[in-house]
Amino acid sequence: MNPGKAFRTLLLYRIGATLSYQITMVAVGWHLYEITNSVVSLGLIGLAELVPYFALALYSGHAVDHYSRKWIAAIACLIHIAVGLFLTCIALGWLSQPVPLIYTAVAFIGVGRALLRPSYQALFGQIIPRDQLPRYTAYASSAFQICVVAGPGLGGLMIGFAGLEWTYLLAALCGAIGLYGITFITAVQEKSSNLSGHFLRSFLEGFHYVRKHELILGIMALDMFAVLFGGAVSILPAFVKEVLNAGPETLGILRAAPAAGAVITGIYLARRPILTDSGKHLLISVAGFGAAIIAFGISSNLWLCALFLFISGCFDSVSVVIRGSIMQLTTPDHMRGRISAINGIFIGSSNELGALESGIAASMMGLVPSIVFGGVATIAIVLITHRLAPHLSRLHLKDIA
Repeated sequence: MNPGKAFRTLLLYRIGATLSYQITMVAVGWHLYEITNSVVSLGLIGLAELVPYFALALYSGHAVDHYSRKWIAAIACLIHIAVGLFLTCIALGWLSQPVPLIYTAVAFIGVGRALLRPSYQALFGQIIPRDQLPRYTAYASSAFQICVVAGPGLGGLMIGFAGLEWTYLLAALCGAIGLYGITFITAVQEKSSNLSGHFLRSFLEGFHYVRKHELILGIMALDMFAVLFGGAVSILPAFVKEVLNAGPETLGILRAAPAAGAVITGIYLARRPILTDSGKHLLISVAGFGAAIIAFGISSNLWLCALFLFISGCFDSVSVVIRGSIMQLTTPDHMRGRISAINGIFIGSSNELGALESGIAASMMGLVPSIVFGGVATIAIVLITHRLAPHLSRLHLKDIA
């Protein structure tokens, strides 16, 4: 299979799974806040997803390097389908005690995510030639962000006009599309030479590789702390209701705004990849993301809020493409699953802990102060990284491509 055709096939899987996840999470956020009217309940969504994700991510990375990546990806899609159908039953009122059951469903989404990320990253690095990785990484980022635009937008509109039950059914259908896509992927997998090795030994091999490469460790740490403090999106349902006094349609617009900025920037970067001064652009983009979050937090007009979230998505796209290119270019194929899983622990844990941090901070400081604090903390992280990891500022992607 030629790289272009293989890439399009892989995208069908990524698009289906990502749409399913995005629609589910925006619906779950609205569903829970409608029941509990508590910002802490929104933060606990992140915790419910984090615990199973954290518990399984490392083993899933080991499995991706030792077993069929296609089968692991297919299992992830099956979980998304089952969760969508289960949440439909909850929305229809067929099951009592909806709150703990919703958190249980979110926990299974965490399981699916633990399988999905390393399998996708490993398949991506496996089918794309090395010299074309920066360009295809930008295309993949744009496709992902299009899903992040469409997912919340569709979710918000579906909640407003069709109801939660139809929204969850749409999420299940998207999971089925991802499952359909994964069946067409064909690639020869370079399995780890340590096929009979113990999981712990396999994991330590991947961990040692990350620890030995300061560049990989530096970008993982930067992303982890930036996402941890800049996760204002997790409390958007409360922001929409309490600050903008609006409904789920507005939530869909704001959830889609940063992804729209990321799509446009990603398409530009696919044509003009940042091959020189890549490290400087990475640090500037993360700082710009923090500044955009601050501006969003102090705004009370819908379109200004959407504009600043759009700008945050533009900066985030630059960061995602550069970091993704570095990860793919510096990871051998037989270790892609484990390195991706370790990276997922850094990023995934910060996403969910960031959601929890945002919910707790909002309950203690108020919505607006907590968002502004997160943006300021993100900029501070960039300054600290610049001082502690000066080699990152001097990075040029062309030197490692």
